Amino acid sequence: MPLVHIPGSKSITARALFLAAAADGVTTLGRPLRSDDTEGFAEGLTRLGYRVGRTPDSWQVDGRPQGPAVTTADVYCRDGATTARFLPTLAAAGHGTYRFDASAQMRRRPLAPLTRALRDLGVDLVHEEAEGHHPLRITANGVTGGDVTLDAGQSSQYLTALLLLGPLTRDGLRIKVTDLVSEPYVEITTSMMRAFGADVRREDDGNGVTYAVAPGGYRATTYAVEPDASTASYFFAAAALTGTEVTVPGLGAGALQGDLRFVDVLRRMGARVDVRDDRTTVTGTGEVRGLTVNMRDISDTMPTLAAIAPFASGPVRIEDVANTRVKECDRLDACAENLRRLGVEVATGPDWIEIRPGAPMAGADIKTYGDHRIVMSFAVTGLRVPGITFDDPGCVRKTFPDFHTEFGAAFAELRRGMSGGPSAN
Repeated sequence: MPLVHIPGSKSITARALFLAAAADGVTTLGRPLRSDDTEGFAEGLTRLGYRVGRTPDSWQVDGRPQGPAVTTADVYCRDGATTARFLPTLAAAGHGTYRFDASAQMRRRPLAPLTRALRDLGVDLVHEEAEGHHPLRITANGVTGGDVTLDAGQSSQYLTALLLLGPLTRDGLRIKVTDLVSEPYVEITTSMMRAFGADVRREDDGNGVTYAVAPGGYRATTYAVEPDASTASYFFAAAALTGTEVTVPGLGAGALQGDLRFVDVLRRMGARVDVRDDRTTVTGTGEVRGLTVNMRDISDTMPTLAAIAPFASGPVRIEDVANTRVKECDRLDACAENLRRLGVEVATGPDWIEIRPGAPMAGADIKTYGDHRIVMSFAVTGLRVPGITFDDPGCVRKTFPDFHTEFGAAFAELRRGMSGGPSAN
C-alpha cells in the first residue's frame, strides 16, 4: 500500500490563523488545510480587516495585536464551529462593533458557555435571536482580563477560545474549568500558543483545574501544520478492516493531535500499529475484535469506529461521547440510524452506542445529515459492503474536498474486487 498524504489538520489550521492574526508581525503557515471551514475562517479574518495571502502550499497573515483593522464588520461563519467560536473572541479584543452569523446547521450548535464567560469578562455581547446561539453582536472595547469560570463539558472549543484570548487581555486570564471534554484539543491549543510566544500554564490543586494565561501578546513565526489525525482515522480504519496497510507520513510520536490515539483502539481490536517519530503505519491482520472503549477525549473518531463495528467478532460499545450529540449533527443518532439502514443491531443511550456484529446489507443509502464525518466514516464501511450511496457526498468539502478521489485511489484494488462501492446518488 503506498503512502497516504493526509491534508493539514483543521483544528491546527484554525488555531494557527487566530494566532497569526493576533501576533506582532507576519506569520507563514506551511501546508494549511484548504477546505470550506478553513477558507471560511480566512474569509472572516479578511472581513475583520486582516490581510491573508495565499500560495498553493502556504498562507501568510499580517498580524494586528491591536485587533481588527475595521471598526464595523458583518462576518458569516458558514458551518465552521472554530470560526463561529474563535472569531468573536478575537474581535472582542479589538475596538468596534462586529456582527457574526452562521449557517442553519451552525446556528443550532450551542455557544452559551463561551458567551456567558465573555460577558463575565465585561464583553458587551448580544444574541440577536435565540439566546446562546448565533447570530450575535459584539461591541468591543478590549478585554481587561481577570478570573472567569467556564463549563467546557459540551465542547473544548469554549476553553480554547478563551485561552487564545488570554494574551490579548490587559491583565491576563485565569480560567477555572468545571468540566472539560476532548482535553487533547486543549493541549493542542496550549502547545501552539507557546510556539507563538505566549505564557500559559495548567494548574491542578486537587480541587479542580485552572488555566493561567499571562498578558503580553503573541510573536509572529513560521508554523508547519501537521496532517489531520481525524481524517487519517478513516484510512487507518480501512486498513484494519480490509487486512491492508496504510502509512501516513508527518503524523507520528510527536503529533499534537489526540485523535492519533485512535490507532490504539485499532490495536486493541487486532491491528498492528507502528508509530514512528515521523509516520504512523496500521496493518490489518484479518482480525477485528469487539471491545468497550471510552472515547471522551477522541470523540471525533467515534463515527469511524461505529462504521467498522459490524465486522467485529463481538459487540463494540463506545462510551462517554455525549458531546457528539451537539456536533454538525447528533452523531450518536446518525450512526445508529445508518447502521440500522444496513441491517445492523444497535442500541444507544445518552452518551453511549453499542453495535452488535452482523453482516451489513448491500445497497443502503446513507443519510449524511450534512456531516462530513458521517460520509467519510461510512465510506470505510463501503469497502466491505457493495452499493452504499450517500444523500450528500459533497459535504466532505468542510474538511477534505478531495476525500472521495483520494480514498478511492488508496483502496482502488479492493474496490475493483467488489461488485460495487460507495458512490453518490
